[in-house]
Amino acid sequence: MATVLANTARSIVTTLLAASVVKYVGWGTGAGTAAATDTTLFTEASEARVAGTQTQVTTTTTNDTYQCVATMTVAGSGKTITNVGIFDASTVGNLYLKADFTGVALNVGEGIQFTLKGQYS
Repeated sequence: MATVLANTARSIVTTLLAASVVKYVGWGTGAGTAAATDTTLFTEASEARVAGTQTQVTTTTTNDTYQCVATMTVAGSGKTITNVGIFDASTVGNLYLKADFTGVALNVGEGIQFTLKGQYS
């Protein structure tokens, strides 16, 4: 018996996500490697999470990817950003997607525009 996620189901999932509250983007300054078991960022920074713009995009099959775009800006004092995530709440909440990367040093007033994608394949 074969079990597969149909192409049309991928579009259904991303449609639901794009209409949901899974849109709050936060960033962190701690070290680590993102894992499926993570529930938080590595040392979430003091800036408030921002609501991203949610869309569906096509990576392999029509609308198989949920995309969230958000810009965060440093307030208070400079920092090095090392990870980012999407949550279902503006504070606390459940982590949906997380990415880690080589640190980006930013001064007050500087920011990063993140384009985060979750592909269903």
